[in-house]
Amino acid sequence: MPFTSLSVRRAARETVSGLPREFWWLWTSTLVNRLGAFVATFMALYLTLDRGYSASYAGLVASLHGLGGVISSLGAGVMTDRLGRRPTLLIAQSSTAVSVALLGFVHDPVSIAAVAFLVGMASNASRPAVQAMMADIVRPEDRVRAFSLNYWAINLGFAVSSTAAGFIAEYSYLAGFLIEAAMTMACAVVIFVKLPESRPEQVRKEPGEPEVGLRTVLRDGRFMSVVGLSFLVALIFQQGFVGLPVAMGAAGFTPADYGLVIAVNGVLIVVLQIPVTRLIQHRDPRRLLVVSSLLAGYGFGLTAFAGSVGVFALTVCVWTLAEIVNAPTQTSIVVRLSPTQGRGRYQGMYTMSWSVAALVAPLMSGVVIDRYGAEWLWGVCAVVGTVAGAGYGFLMRRLPDEEPPTDLPLPPPLPPTAEPAADLPLPPPSPTSETTTAKPGISAP
Repeated sequence: MPFTSLSVRRAARETVSGLPREFWWLWTSTLVNRLGAFVATFMALYLTLDRGYSASYAGLVASLHGLGGVISSLGAGVMTDRLGRRPTLLIAQSSTAVSVALLGFVHDPVSIAAVAFLVGMASNASRPAVQAMMADIVRPEDRVRAFSLNYWAINLGFAVSSTAAGFIAEYSYLAGFLIEAAMTMACAVVIFVKLPESRPEQVRKEPGEPEVGLRTVLRDGRFMSVVGLSFLVALIFQQGFVGLPVAMGAAGFTPADYGLVIAVNGVLIVVLQIPVTRLIQHRDPRRLLVVSSLLAGYGFGLTAFAGSVGVFALTVCVWTLAEIVNAPTQTSIVVRLSPTQGRGRYQGMYTMSWSVAALVAPLMSGVVIDRYGAEWLWGVCAVVGTVAGAGYGFLMRRLPDEEPPTDLPLPPPLPPTAEPAADLPLPPPSPTSETTTAKPGISAP
């Protein structure tokens, strides 16, 4: 037992050690933000039960909320590169706090829909800036671990807030809106007080060298292919929250049964995210993306054979493991494919793939289940996962090498008069050398 306890403490220390103080303030901001999440969790119940609107209207508001996220992803990416990470985060968090508070006071259906659209825009605008800032302040060799810890904070906060939001909703929906607004504004204060700007300094461009703009991102064939594959994987994961409850309800299971099954997802992420990251952080990301895509597709594919709550929970275990592996790995790949001066735009485009999937997934699940049955939906998920896995395997064959570790010692300097020996190893590139790369983030084949 002492040995086990010592091993656990050592593993925990190694997991959190070596990351800069700025990362932990950013991590704290993420956790506080997710602890206060209320709107996304109980918006449908608020509109249908408290306000008395139809399910169709609630679906329309949810779609407008998602559409706002799609639009803001690209705009926030541009702001992240032009204005900086810190100003973008301050604007996004402050706007989210104000719009969420306003949403609790508007009653007119048109006003609710309009404000929900603004909430979607504001709440999603911080994601490109957060991811770009993490890439700026964390060493390349620590990025998978950092992104994993951030994802763990997101799920831990969501698990706690979902439970608390249920009790808050029984007391007052307005209280939930105001609590989220207050906690989001607290995040803005943390950012303002504790986080300095991390945007790399602009370097002087060579004559004829193009600037990094949205056209640069769109013309980056390999990166846009990764965005497309990310959309496919996100489309699969979204079915856990749109297709699975509908299918379970049609099969005669209760909302409580679904709540028990989907809770497995959050619990596993909180328990396994950190130890799994320790196992995968130095493994080939190409294989990790292929394996996670297949696990996601076939994890949902197995749902076609589920006939009890226990079997449904088992399928959730399979695709949750895929989610744990995919999230930090794919985010780190996006950083590797992004030029330093264009990280915000690249992260914005990547974030948009998930926002679009959140819009398409409900339509996809509804059409397939209504016309063909739930078994066909799970079969489609298996096919989509297979396509995504094959796509990652093909595209990642010439993945750019990771930046060298920043803490490697340099070899001793040569005497001024000595000629360099032919077999003397070259020193590793300076950590700032990536700001001078002419081609955006992709090495020559």
